[in-house]
Order: sequence, then C-alpha cells, then structure tokens
Amino acid sequence: MYDTYFKAEQFSVPYLPPYLAITKQLKSKAERGVNFAIAGATALDAKFFYDQGFGRILWTNDSLSTQLAWFKKVKSTMCTTKQDCDNYFKRSLFLVGEIGGNDYNYAFFVGGTTKNVKRMVPFVVGTIIATTSMLIEEGAREVMVPGNFPVGCSAAYLTLFETRDKTAYDGNGCLKYHNAFSKYHNDQLKLGLEKLRLKYPQARIIYADYYGAAKALFHIPRHLGLMNGGLSACCGGGGPYNFNNTARCGHIGSKPCKDPSTYANWDGVHLTEAAYSHIATGLLKGNFTSPPI
Repeated sequence: MYDTYFKAEQFSVPYLPPYLAITKQLKSKAERGVNFAIAGATALDAKFFYDQGFGRILWTNDSLSTQLAWFKKVKSTMCTTKQDCDNYFKRSLFLVGEIGGNDYNYAFFVGGTTKNVKRMVPFVVGTIIATTSMLIEEGAREVMVPGNFPVGCSAAYLTLFETRDKTAYDGNGCLKYHNAFSKYHNDQLKLGLEKLRLKYPQARIIYADYYGAAKALFHIPRHLGLMNGGLSACCGGGGPYNFNNTARCGHIGSKPCKDPSTYANWDGVHLTEAAYSHIATGLLKGNFTSPPI
C-alpha cells in the first residue's frame, strides 16, 4: 500500500484515492485510479483462517476477493462496452499486492512453524494467480504482481522467533529460515506468473521483486541514510528490536522515535516511508522488475 504512493510520485500522478472514500463519486473520482488496499487484508478468505482455528486474530474479514469485487464496481462506472474498457485499461497499470504477507503473519504469530505455514503457500499463490487472471479477463493489459518482503528481517519476527542459536541468523542479523520461506513463496509466485504469460500473451505481466529491492535496507542501511539501522522498529514498546507484542505501536506502552527517516522498520511489521521510498526507486529505476517497467 505505502509503496503505491511513491510509485504515484515517480509517475507524476496524484495519490490514488481509497475506494471507500469515493464510493458515491466513482465516475468522477476514479478516472486517474483507485487504491483498493485494506489494512490487514489477506489473499485467502477469512473462512480459511476460522477453519484453521485462528480467525479471531484477523484484523479484518476482508480479503483479495473483496478488493476484486470493488474493482468490478468501479469498472461498471468507467466504461460500458468492451472497446471502451479496452481503450481505458490499456493505458492503466494494475498493482496486485503486495498480498499474502498477512496470511503468513497470522499463521506464524499464533505459533506456526515454517514447515506448517509452507503448506499454505499453494493456496495463497493460487489465489493471487487466479485474481490476476480475472483482472486480465476483465481487460487489464499491464499488471504488476509483487513478491513478499524478507520477513526474517522484520522486528516482529526477530522478536517472536528470537533464539540463542547464532546459526539461525545471516550476516545482516536476519532470520534465515523465515527469509528462506519468503523466497519460497516468491519462487512459487514467479512460476505461476510464467504460466499466466503463456496463457495471456496479450498482457504484460510484471513481477516486482520486493525482496531484492528491500535487501539493501538491511545490508547497508547507513549507506542509505538509515542511521539507526534496518532491524529495530522506530515505533514500539521496547526490547532488543523495540517490538513488544503486548505494547505495539499506537498502544499503551509504546512510543515513536524522533526521526523515522533514520529507520527502515516502522512498527515491527511495516517499513518507514524512507524505506518504501528506496524500494519504489529500486523498482522503477533499478533492476527489480521482470520484465522492466
């Protein structure tokens, strides 16, 4: 969601309005684009998590299917004939995600092991691929689908899965197994996108390597001006990584740092605006999209 704003700046277009803020003025307000993001949303529907026994911790019951339904409502106000829709959408960029990270967060945060959570990957990736396919069927011609971040570098994971086993960490201080999990998700996603390219040769399907674009934040943070490093959260409730699950950012017992621009990590789960700016630049001007934008 946050990197979307920086992409808008790079393309010199206005920030995309959130869908729920313009539902009564869709035709006039949605001409330059819409942001369908939902805080805490998952790729999989809420039923999956309730069936697994941990639906109670969801921040929202809305998922990727909700966002797709919203898009279809917007489409119905923007164009009526296939030709009109084709003309409109061939000039549009569709960003599908990053999505799926919350699915895994919920599972890991209730104590799931990488082996158990790995079983979710085919379902999560399958949902992302199916949604991308539906967007192309609706007329999308240029679609960007991001992969997952290196979650083993997040303050939340570093705190919740902290261990005395030094071999569990890489040279940047990130958790190896959880980063390997992110890579596995991304590899499966790339395989799915390759199949979509064969199915829809008329569409330009771009993979956005969020993992690769984010690595420098944790490898050379100070070189990027992030003088307080990449692993500790700016806003939190204390501890080695300034993340406390009982005093998360915004809750009693937590407080923000004085200068978020010197941190990569905002609240233990999300990054700072400075970090997202570096990622957006890497995607738009670097080598972290395939094919290039």
